[in-house]
Amino acid sequence: MRLSHFAKVAAVAAAAVLTATACGGQSPSLGSSGAAPSVAQGASFEAGTTMEKLNKAQALRLGTKFDQPLFGLKGLDGKPAGFDVEIAKIIAAKLGIPADKISYTEAPSAVREEVIEQDRVDMVVATYTINDKRKERITFAGPYYVAGQDLMVKSDNTTITGPESLKAANAKVCSVSGSTPSEKIKQYIDPANLTLFDVYSKCADALRTGQVDVVTTDNVILTGLIENSSGAFKLVNKKFTEEPYGIGVKKGDVKFCEFVNKTLKEAEADGSYKAAWDSTLAKVSPDVPPLPAAGTCS
Repeated sequence: MRLSHFAKVAAVAAAAVLTATACGGQSPSLGSSGAAPSVAQGASFEAGTTMEKLNKAQALRLGTKFDQPLFGLKGLDGKPAGFDVEIAKIIAAKLGIPADKISYTEAPSAVREEVIEQDRVDMVVATYTINDKRKERITFAGPYYVAGQDLMVKSDNTTITGPESLKAANAKVCSVSGSTPSEKIKQYIDPANLTLFDVYSKCADALRTGQVDVVTTDNVILTGLIENSSGAFKLVNKKFTEEPYGIGVKKGDVKFCEFVNKTLKEAEADGSYKAAWDSTLAKVSPDVPPLPAAGTCS
């Protein structure tokens, strides 16, 4: 039987953990960032645009997650690393801003719109699913990646085989407040069995201690948590949604949104998108996906 893409991802991640354990070492870090992209020299932009403002300030304020292996995981140096961070570095570089001039604000799912609206960040790159409700408050560039919601359980769990099995098993499920997965999962479970935290690492802890039976979010996020679990967790591998990840900017900032979309397209062409993938997600999923078609900026 042919394995699906994310079954392969989970298998590779598990193999990496087992290899490290057998050698007496630690699991390899999958969130380390690669070399920063080349910074545009002499970049200039239309007067009054966000691009001009950021270029002149030589600083970019980024909202991202601090607890997402592979996408945005805070390291010992106090800075997050992962694919989302690398995407932000590509945009900063095109603005003429070096990576060391990016400042980071933690942006858990429940506050991503808030940090944009309060002008605490210039953009949010944080496994941020594009949807109509969020578009009422902010503008999305992208998408730059499409994930899908799945389930994570303990490695010895054979009862949970997909979302349709949750209600019959009376499963206790954990997700994150304000996230798309926390809303989507409600149709498959008794609402009383849903536990919400502010970050997914707390869900992983609850699964480990038996307080919940399942953690649900996007498959690639779960894969990162699985990789860090030393073999304790596995992916059910039954994707049941599509989650296009976008970059959140201030509502109505169409010119900045269009700049970001153009930058992403150029990054695919010049290899910097591939480099971002290779330095983060390729450690568990070698094939670089094609850049999704950009949506309309509004």
